Amino acid sequence: MTARERSILIVAAIAGSLCAWHALAPSWQVPLPGQADPAEQRTQDFRDALYYPIREFLAGGVPYDPAAMFAHWPVRQDFNLYQPYHLVAHLPFALPGYRVGAVAFSVFSLLLLVALAALTAYAVRRLVTVPFVVTTVVVAALLVASQVGKAQLYVGQVNPLIAVGVAGALLFCRDRPGWAAVALALAWLKPQFGFPLAILLFARGSRRVALAGTAIAAVASLPVVVLLVARTGGIGAFADVVAANLTYARGTAYGAVDSPTAQRIDVAAVLFRVTGWAPDGIELVVLAVVLVTSVLLVRRLDRASPVADLLTCLAVVVCVVHQPGDVLIAVPATAVVAVLWWRHRSEPGWGTAGLAVLAVAVPFAHLYTVDSALVTLFGPRVAVTVDGLAVVFAWCASSCAAVRLSGSRLAPPIAAGGGG
Repeated sequence: MTARERSILIVAAIAGSLCAWHALAPSWQVPLPGQADPAEQRTQDFRDALYYPIREFLAGGVPYDPAAMFAHWPVRQDFNLYQPYHLVAHLPFALPGYRVGAVAFSVFSLLLLVALAALTAYAVRRLVTVPFVVTTVVVAALLVASQVGKAQLYVGQVNPLIAVGVAGALLFCRDRPGWAAVALALAWLKPQFGFPLAILLFARGSRRVALAGTAIAAVASLPVVVLLVARTGGIGAFADVVAANLTYARGTAYGAVDSPTAQRIDVAAVLFRVTGWAPDGIELVVLAVVLVTSVLLVRRLDRASPVADLLTCLAVVVCVVHQPGDVLIAVPATAVVAVLWWRHRSEPGWGTAGLAVLAVAVPFAHLYTVDSALVTLFGPRVAVTVDGLAVVFAWCASSCAAVRLSGSRLAPPIAAGGGG
Protein backbone atom coordinates (compact mmCIF):
# COMPACT_ATOMS: atom_id res chain seq x y z
CA MET A 1 0.00 0.00 0.00
CA THR A 2 1.45 3.36 -1.05
CA ALA A 3 1.61 6.44 1.17
CA ARG A 4 -1.15 8.04 -0.88
CA GLU A 5 -3.38 5.00 -0.46
CA ARG A 6 -2.76 4.98 3.29
CA SER A 7 -3.70 8.66 3.47
CA ILE A 8 -6.92 8.02 1.54
CA LEU A 9 -7.68 5.09 3.82
CA ILE A 10 -7.22 7.14 7.00
CA VAL A 11 -9.28 10.11 5.75
CA ALA A 12 -12.08 7.85 4.52
CA ALA A 13 -12.10 5.86 7.76
CA ILE A 14 -12.38 9.00 9.89
CA ALA A 15 -15.04 10.59 7.68
CA GLY A 16 -16.98 7.33 7.47
CA SER A 17 -16.86 6.84 11.24
CA LEU A 18 -18.23 10.33 11.87
CA CYS A 19 -21.00 9.86 9.32
CA ALA A 20 -21.83 6.43 10.73
CA TRP A 21 -22.09 7.80 14.28
CA HIS A 22 -24.41 10.54 13.04
CA ALA A 23 -26.52 8.03 11.08
CA LEU A 24 -26.81 5.65 14.04
CA ALA A 25 -27.84 8.35 16.53
CA PRO A 26 -31.60 8.28 15.69
CA SER A 27 -31.85 4.66 16.88
CA TRP A 28 -31.09 5.63 20.50
CA GLN A 29 -32.47 9.18 20.40
CA VAL A 30 -35.93 8.44 19.03
CA PRO A 31 -38.84 8.63 21.49
CA LEU A 32 -40.50 5.33 22.26
CA PRO A 33 -43.51 4.49 20.05
CA GLY A 34 -46.69 5.88 21.52
CA GLN A 35 -44.78 8.79 23.03
CA ALA A 36 -43.50 10.20 19.75
CA ASP A 37 -44.91 12.94 17.56
CA PRO A 38 -47.24 11.44 14.90
CA ALA A 39 -44.88 12.74 12.22
CA GLU A 40 -41.83 10.98 13.73
CA GLN A 41 -39.81 9.30 10.98
CA ARG A 42 -36.83 8.02 12.94
CA THR A 43 -36.81 4.19 12.91
CA GLN A 44 -40.32 4.19 11.45
CA ASP A 45 -39.67 1.25 9.12
CA PHE A 46 -38.04 -0.73 11.91
CA ARG A 47 -41.11 -0.01 14.01
CA ASP A 48 -43.79 -0.67 11.37
CA ALA A 49 -42.15 -3.34 9.18
CA LEU A 50 -40.13 -5.34 11.69
CA TYR A 51 -40.53 -4.82 15.44
CA TYR A 52 -44.31 -4.70 15.86
CA PRO A 53 -45.19 -7.11 13.01
CA ILE A 54 -42.97 -9.69 14.69
CA ARG A 55 -44.55 -8.85 18.06
CA GLU A 56 -47.99 -9.40 16.52
CA PHE A 57 -46.78 -12.71 15.10
CA LEU A 58 -45.41 -13.82 18.48
CA ALA A 59 -48.70 -12.79 20.14
CA GLY A 60 -50.60 -15.19 17.91
CA GLY A 61 -51.85 -12.66 15.37
CA VAL A 62 -51.55 -12.12 11.62
CA PRO A 63 -49.32 -9.08 10.95
CA TYR A 64 -50.38 -8.84 7.30
CA ASP A 65 -53.83 -7.74 8.46
CA PRO A 66 -53.75 -3.89 8.52
CA ALA A 67 -56.74 -3.70 10.88
CA ALA A 68 -55.04 -5.93 13.45
CA MET A 69 -51.77 -4.02 13.33
CA PHE A 70 -53.43 -0.62 13.77
CA ALA A 71 -55.62 -1.92 16.56
CA HIS A 72 -52.88 -3.63 18.58
CA TRP A 73 -49.71 -1.54 18.07
CA PRO A 74 -48.53 2.09 17.77
CA VAL A 75 -47.76 1.89 14.04
CA ARG A 76 -48.58 4.36 11.28
CA GLN A 77 -47.96 2.16 8.25
CA ASP A 78 -49.30 -1.26 7.41
CA PHE A 79 -46.98 -4.26 7.21
CA ASN A 80 -46.41 -4.83 3.50
CA LEU A 81 -46.19 -8.25 1.89
CA TYR A 82 -42.66 -9.11 2.96
CA GLN A 83 -41.71 -12.76 2.67
CA PRO A 84 -43.10 -14.60 5.72
CA TYR A 85 -39.61 -15.83 6.61
CA HIS A 86 -38.83 -12.20 7.49
CA LEU A 87 -40.87 -12.68 10.67
CA VAL A 88 -38.45 -15.39 11.81
CA ALA A 89 -35.18 -14.16 10.31
CA HIS A 90 -35.37 -10.83 12.15
CA LEU A 91 -36.81 -12.28 15.35
CA PRO A 92 -33.71 -11.42 17.48
CA PHE A 93 -34.29 -7.71 16.92
CA ALA A 94 -37.88 -7.85 18.19
CA LEU A 95 -37.27 -9.84 21.38
CA PRO A 96 -35.61 -7.12 23.53
CA GLY A 97 -37.07 -3.71 24.35
CA TYR A 98 -37.79 -1.35 21.48
CA ARG A 99 -34.74 0.89 21.83
CA VAL A 100 -32.32 -2.02 22.31
CA GLY A 101 -33.77 -3.69 19.23
CA ALA A 102 -33.57 -0.47 17.21
CA VAL A 103 -29.92 0.12 18.10
CA ALA A 104 -28.99 -3.50 17.40
CA PHE A 105 -30.75 -3.44 14.04
CA SER A 106 -29.11 -0.14 13.08
CA VAL A 107 -25.66 -1.52 13.88
CA PHE A 108 -26.47 -4.68 11.91
CA SER A 109 -27.60 -2.56 8.95
CA LEU A 110 -24.39 -0.52 9.14
CA LEU A 111 -22.36 -3.72 8.97
CA LEU A 112 -24.39 -4.77 5.95
CA LEU A 113 -23.53 -1.48 4.24
CA VAL A 114 -19.87 -2.27 4.89
CA ALA A 115 -20.45 -5.74 3.44
CA LEU A 116 -21.99 -4.14 0.35
CA ALA A 117 -18.94 -1.92 0.07
CA ALA A 118 -16.74 -5.01 0.30
CA LEU A 119 -18.69 -6.69 -2.50
CA THR A 120 -18.24 -3.53 -4.56
CA ALA A 121 -14.49 -3.60 -3.87
CA TYR A 122 -14.41 -7.28 -4.86
CA ALA A 123 -15.95 -6.44 -8.24
CA VAL A 124 -13.86 -3.31 -8.86
CA ARG A 125 -10.60 -5.02 -7.87
CA ARG A 126 -10.72 -7.08 -11.05
CA LEU A 127 -10.33 -3.87 -13.01
CA VAL A 128 -8.05 -1.69 -10.88
CA THR A 129 -5.13 -2.42 -8.60
CA VAL A 130 -6.31 -0.33 -5.62
CA PRO A 131 -6.05 -2.40 -2.40
CA PHE A 132 -9.28 -4.13 -1.43
CA VAL A 133 -9.42 -2.52 2.03
CA VAL A 134 -9.00 1.00 0.60
CA THR A 135 -11.86 0.58 -1.86
CA THR A 136 -14.06 -0.98 0.82
CA VAL A 137 -13.50 1.85 3.30
CA VAL A 138 -13.94 4.58 0.68
CA VAL A 139 -17.19 3.08 -0.67
CA ALA A 140 -18.51 2.47 2.86
CA ALA A 141 -17.75 6.10 3.81
CA LEU A 142 -19.51 7.38 0.70
CA LEU A 143 -22.51 5.19 1.45
CA VAL A 144 -23.03 6.37 5.02
CA ALA A 145 -22.50 9.99 3.92
CA SER A 146 -25.04 9.72 1.09
CA GLN A 147 -28.77 10.29 1.41
CA VAL A 148 -29.56 6.71 0.39
CA GLY A 149 -27.15 5.22 2.92
CA LYS A 150 -28.20 7.49 5.78
CA ALA A 151 -31.88 6.80 5.09
CA GLN A 152 -31.39 3.07 5.64
CA LEU A 153 -30.26 3.72 9.22
CA TYR A 154 -32.48 6.74 9.89
CA VAL A 155 -35.76 4.95 9.23
CA GLY A 156 -34.56 1.39 9.83
CA GLN A 157 -35.03 -0.13 6.41
CA VAL A 158 -34.17 -3.73 5.50
CA ASN A 159 -32.72 -2.67 2.15
CA PRO A 160 -29.06 -3.22 3.15
CA LEU A 161 -29.76 -6.95 3.50
CA ILE A 162 -31.59 -7.02 0.19
CA ALA A 163 -28.80 -5.04 -1.51
CA VAL A 164 -26.23 -7.57 -0.29
CA GLY A 165 -28.50 -10.31 -1.63
CA VAL A 166 -28.82 -8.72 -5.06
CA ALA A 167 -25.08 -8.02 -5.24
CA GLY A 168 -24.25 -11.57 -4.22
CA ALA A 169 -26.66 -13.04 -6.75
CA LEU A 170 -25.09 -11.03 -9.56
CA LEU A 171 -21.45 -11.37 -8.50
CA PHE A 172 -21.45 -15.10 -7.78
CA CYS A 173 -23.97 -16.31 -10.32
CA ARG A 174 -21.38 -17.71 -12.71
CA ASP A 175 -18.79 -19.31 -10.47
CA ARG A 176 -20.62 -19.89 -7.15
CA PRO A 177 -24.22 -20.70 -8.09
CA GLY A 178 -25.01 -22.14 -4.65
CA TRP A 179 -24.10 -18.91 -2.86
CA ALA A 180 -25.83 -16.92 -5.58
CA ALA A 181 -29.05 -18.86 -4.97
CA VAL A 182 -28.88 -18.10 -1.23
CA ALA A 183 -28.26 -14.44 -2.05
CA LEU A 184 -31.27 -14.39 -4.36
CA ALA A 185 -33.38 -15.85 -1.55
CA LEU A 186 -32.36 -12.84 0.56
CA ALA A 187 -33.42 -10.52 -2.27
CA TRP A 188 -36.82 -12.24 -2.22
CA LEU A 189 -37.34 -10.73 1.28
CA LYS A 190 -39.36 -8.10 -0.59
CA PRO A 191 -41.09 -9.74 -3.58
CA GLN A 192 -40.81 -6.54 -5.63
CA PHE A 193 -37.05 -7.20 -5.63
CA GLY A 194 -37.03 -10.98 -5.84
CA PHE A 195 -39.57 -11.49 -8.60
CA PRO A 196 -38.07 -9.25 -11.32
CA LEU A 197 -34.52 -10.22 -10.36
CA ALA A 198 -35.33 -13.93 -10.67
CA ILE A 199 -36.95 -13.31 -14.08
CA LEU A 200 -33.91 -11.40 -15.35
CA LEU A 201 -31.41 -13.92 -13.98
CA PHE A 202 -33.35 -16.72 -15.65
CA ALA A 203 -33.36 -14.80 -18.94
CA ARG A 204 -29.59 -14.22 -18.70
CA GLY A 205 -28.95 -17.94 -18.51
CA SER A 206 -28.71 -18.40 -14.73
CA ARG A 207 -31.71 -20.68 -14.63
CA ARG A 208 -30.61 -22.88 -11.75
CA VAL A 209 -29.79 -19.87 -9.60
CA ALA A 210 -33.15 -18.24 -10.36
CA LEU A 211 -35.12 -21.39 -9.60
CA ALA A 212 -33.07 -22.49 -6.60
CA GLY A 213 -33.08 -19.03 -4.99
CA THR A 214 -36.84 -18.74 -5.45
CA ALA A 215 -37.32 -22.23 -4.04
CA ILE A 216 -35.18 -21.46 -0.97
CA ALA A 217 -37.26 -18.36 -0.21
CA ALA A 218 -40.50 -20.32 -0.67
CA VAL A 219 -39.40 -23.23 1.52
CA ALA A 220 -38.16 -20.84 4.23
CA SER A 221 -41.54 -19.07 4.23
CA LEU A 222 -43.73 -22.16 4.03
CA PRO A 223 -43.87 -23.01 7.77
CA VAL A 224 -44.84 -19.43 8.60
CA VAL A 225 -47.49 -19.41 5.87
CA VAL A 226 -48.98 -22.66 7.18
CA LEU A 227 -49.17 -21.18 10.67
CA LEU A 228 -50.78 -17.96 9.43
CA VAL A 229 -53.31 -19.90 7.34
CA ALA A 230 -54.27 -21.87 10.42
CA ARG A 231 -54.64 -18.68 12.46
CA THR A 232 -56.92 -17.04 9.92
CA GLY A 233 -59.10 -20.12 9.51
CA GLY A 234 -58.11 -21.39 6.09
CA ILE A 235 -56.55 -20.52 2.75
CA GLY A 236 -59.53 -18.44 1.67
CA ALA A 237 -59.46 -16.33 4.81
CA PHE A 238 -55.71 -15.81 4.51
CA ALA A 239 -56.18 -14.77 0.87
CA ASP A 240 -58.71 -12.19 2.08
CA VAL A 241 -56.09 -10.78 4.46
CA VAL A 242 -53.59 -10.50 1.60
CA ALA A 243 -56.21 -8.78 -0.55
CA ALA A 244 -57.00 -6.33 2.26
CA ASN A 245 -53.28 -5.63 2.62
CA LEU A 246 -52.92 -4.82 -1.09
CA THR A 247 -56.06 -2.67 -1.08
CA TYR A 248 -54.79 -0.63 1.84
CA ALA A 249 -51.33 -0.17 0.28
CA ARG A 250 -52.82 1.11 -2.98
CA GLY A 251 -54.66 3.89 -1.15
CA THR A 252 -51.89 5.38 0.98
CA ALA A 253 -50.31 8.76 0.27
CA TYR A 254 -46.86 7.15 0.19
CA GLY A 255 -47.76 4.04 -1.79
CA ALA A 256 -50.53 4.86 -4.28
CA VAL A 257 -49.46 5.15 -7.90
CA ASP A 258 -51.56 8.32 -8.30
CA SER A 259 -50.29 10.07 -5.17
CA PRO A 260 -48.69 13.45 -5.96
CA THR A 261 -46.56 13.24 -2.80
CA ALA A 262 -45.30 9.66 -3.03
CA GLN A 263 -41.55 9.24 -3.47
CA ARG A 264 -41.90 6.19 -5.68
CA ILE A 265 -39.32 5.91 -8.46
CA ASP A 266 -40.98 3.28 -10.67
CA VAL A 267 -42.09 4.26 -14.16
CA ALA A 268 -45.83 4.17 -13.42
CA ALA A 269 -45.63 6.51 -10.42
CA VAL A 270 -43.15 8.87 -12.08
CA LEU A 271 -45.37 9.03 -15.15
CA PHE A 272 -48.30 10.15 -12.99
CA ARG A 273 -46.34 12.83 -11.14
CA VAL A 274 -45.04 14.24 -14.42
CA THR A 275 -48.22 14.04 -16.52
CA GLY A 276 -51.07 13.50 -14.04
CA TRP A 277 -52.01 10.39 -16.03
CA ALA A 278 -52.50 7.00 -14.34
CA PRO A 279 -55.02 4.80 -16.20
CA ASP A 280 -56.30 1.59 -14.68
CA GLY A 281 -53.82 -1.25 -15.05
CA ILE A 282 -50.86 1.03 -15.74
CA GLU A 283 -48.68 -0.71 -13.13
CA LEU A 284 -49.14 -4.12 -14.75
CA VAL A 285 -48.46 -2.67 -18.20
CA VAL A 286 -45.26 -1.00 -16.96
CA LEU A 287 -44.15 -4.20 -15.23
CA ALA A 288 -44.58 -6.18 -18.45
CA VAL A 289 -43.00 -3.58 -20.76
CA VAL A 290 -39.95 -2.92 -18.59
CA LEU A 291 -39.29 -6.60 -17.91
CA VAL A 292 -39.74 -7.70 -21.53
CA THR A 293 -37.56 -4.85 -22.81
CA SER A 294 -34.86 -5.53 -20.23
CA VAL A 295 -34.92 -9.27 -20.86
CA LEU A 296 -34.40 -8.74 -24.59
CA LEU A 297 -31.53 -6.34 -23.96
CA VAL A 298 -29.63 -8.31 -21.31
CA ARG A 299 -29.81 -11.39 -23.52
CA ARG A 300 -28.03 -9.45 -26.27
CA LEU A 301 -25.13 -8.55 -24.01
CA ASP A 302 -22.26 -10.75 -22.92
CA ARG A 303 -23.37 -12.86 -19.96
CA ALA A 304 -20.69 -11.30 -17.78
CA SER A 305 -21.25 -7.71 -18.91
CA PRO A 306 -21.33 -5.19 -16.04
CA VAL A 307 -23.70 -3.10 -18.16
CA ALA A 308 -26.10 -6.05 -18.07
CA ASP A 309 -25.78 -6.05 -14.28
CA LEU A 310 -26.55 -2.32 -14.08
CA LEU A 311 -29.48 -2.69 -16.47
CA THR A 312 -30.77 -5.61 -14.39
CA CYS A 313 -30.65 -3.60 -11.14
CA LEU A 314 -32.32 -0.58 -12.70
CA ALA A 315 -35.02 -2.69 -14.32
CA VAL A 316 -35.83 -4.17 -10.91
CA VAL A 317 -36.42 -0.74 -9.36
CA VAL A 318 -38.38 0.88 -12.21
CA CYS A 319 -40.69 -1.98 -13.19
CA VAL A 320 -42.70 -2.09 -9.96
CA VAL A 321 -43.27 0.00 -6.83
CA HIS A 322 -39.96 1.14 -5.30
CA GLN A 323 -38.60 4.04 -3.23
CA PRO A 324 -35.38 6.07 -3.82
CA GLY A 325 -33.43 4.08 -1.21
CA ASP A 326 -33.96 0.92 -3.25
CA VAL A 327 -31.27 2.00 -5.74
CA LEU A 328 -28.83 0.77 -3.09
CA ILE A 329 -28.89 -2.56 -4.95
CA ALA A 330 -27.15 -0.94 -7.92
CA VAL A 331 -24.01 0.22 -6.06
CA PRO A 332 -21.58 -2.56 -7.15
CA ALA A 333 -22.74 -2.58 -10.77
CA THR A 334 -22.64 1.23 -10.94
CA ALA A 335 -19.08 1.32 -9.57
CA VAL A 336 -17.84 -1.22 -12.12
CA VAL A 337 -19.55 0.52 -15.04
CA ALA A 338 -18.07 3.85 -13.85
CA VAL A 339 -14.56 2.36 -14.00
CA LEU A 340 -15.18 0.88 -17.43
CA TRP A 341 -16.66 4.14 -18.68
CA TRP A 342 -13.47 5.96 -17.67
CA ARG A 343 -11.39 3.44 -19.62
CA HIS A 344 -13.60 3.35 -22.73
CA ARG A 345 -15.33 6.74 -22.62
CA SER A 346 -14.25 7.61 -26.17
CA GLU A 347 -15.70 4.42 -27.61
CA PRO A 348 -19.29 4.01 -28.91
CA GLY A 349 -21.88 3.22 -26.26
CA TRP A 350 -19.83 4.07 -23.20
CA GLY A 351 -20.84 7.73 -23.15
CA THR A 352 -24.45 6.64 -22.65
CA ALA A 353 -23.36 4.23 -19.93
CA GLY A 354 -21.63 7.13 -18.19
CA LEU A 355 -24.88 9.12 -18.26
CA ALA A 356 -26.60 6.20 -16.57
CA VAL A 357 -23.98 6.23 -13.81
CA LEU A 358 -24.48 9.97 -13.25
CA ALA A 359 -28.23 9.53 -13.09
CA VAL A 360 -27.97 6.72 -10.53
CA ALA A 361 -25.93 9.08 -8.34
CA VAL A 362 -28.83 11.56 -8.06
CA PRO A 363 -30.72 9.81 -5.21
CA PHE A 364 -27.44 9.40 -3.31
CA ALA A 365 -26.74 13.15 -3.62
CA HIS A 366 -30.31 14.17 -2.71
CA LEU A 367 -29.33 15.35 0.77
CA TYR A 368 -31.52 17.47 3.03
CA THR A 369 -29.96 20.73 1.87
CA VAL A 370 -30.50 19.76 -1.77
CA ASP A 371 -34.12 18.82 -1.06
CA SER A 372 -34.74 22.13 0.74
CA ALA A 373 -33.37 24.03 -2.23
CA LEU A 374 -35.56 22.06 -4.66
CA VAL A 375 -38.67 22.68 -2.57
CA THR A 376 -37.91 26.41 -2.36
CA LEU A 377 -37.21 26.79 -6.06
CA PHE A 378 -39.67 24.38 -7.66
CA GLY A 379 -42.08 23.12 -5.02
CA PRO A 380 -42.53 19.80 -3.20
CA ARG A 381 -43.89 17.87 -6.19
CA VAL A 382 -40.71 18.45 -8.17
CA ALA A 383 -38.58 17.58 -5.14
CA VAL A 384 -40.25 14.17 -4.73
CA THR A 385 -40.05 13.49 -8.48
CA VAL A 386 -36.38 14.25 -9.16
CA ASP A 387 -35.08 10.90 -7.91
CA GLY A 388 -37.67 8.97 -9.89
CA LEU A 389 -36.93 10.87 -13.08
CA ALA A 390 -33.20 10.27 -12.61
CA VAL A 391 -33.57 6.53 -12.04
CA VAL A 392 -35.98 6.08 -14.97
CA PHE A 393 -33.54 8.05 -17.13
CA ALA A 394 -30.72 5.81 -15.90
CA TRP A 395 -32.69 2.73 -16.98
CA CYS A 396 -33.31 4.29 -20.42
CA ALA A 397 -29.64 5.27 -20.75
CA SER A 398 -28.40 1.83 -19.72
CA SER A 399 -30.86 0.31 -22.22
CA CYS A 400 -29.41 2.48 -24.98
CA ALA A 401 -25.91 1.52 -23.89
CA ALA A 402 -26.88 -2.14 -24.02
CA VAL A 403 -28.05 -1.71 -27.62
CA ARG A 404 -24.78 0.01 -28.60
CA LEU A 405 -22.60 -2.48 -26.75
CA SER A 406 -24.35 -5.64 -27.92
CA GLY A 407 -21.73 -8.13 -28.95
CA SER A 408 -18.89 -6.08 -27.42
CA ARG A 409 -16.24 -7.99 -25.50
CA LEU A 410 -14.55 -4.97 -23.93
CA ALA A 411 -15.66 -5.84 -20.43
CA PRO A 412 -14.02 -8.83 -18.70
CA PRO A 413 -16.19 -11.37 -16.85
CA ILE A 414 -16.61 -9.39 -13.63
CA ALA A 415 -20.11 -9.95 -12.43
CA ALA A 416 -22.77 -12.51 -12.84
CA GLY A 417 -25.51 -13.13 -15.25
CA GLY A 418 -23.86 -16.18 -16.69
CA GLY A 419 -24.54 -19.81 -16.43
CA GLY A 420 -25.35 -21.64 -13.27
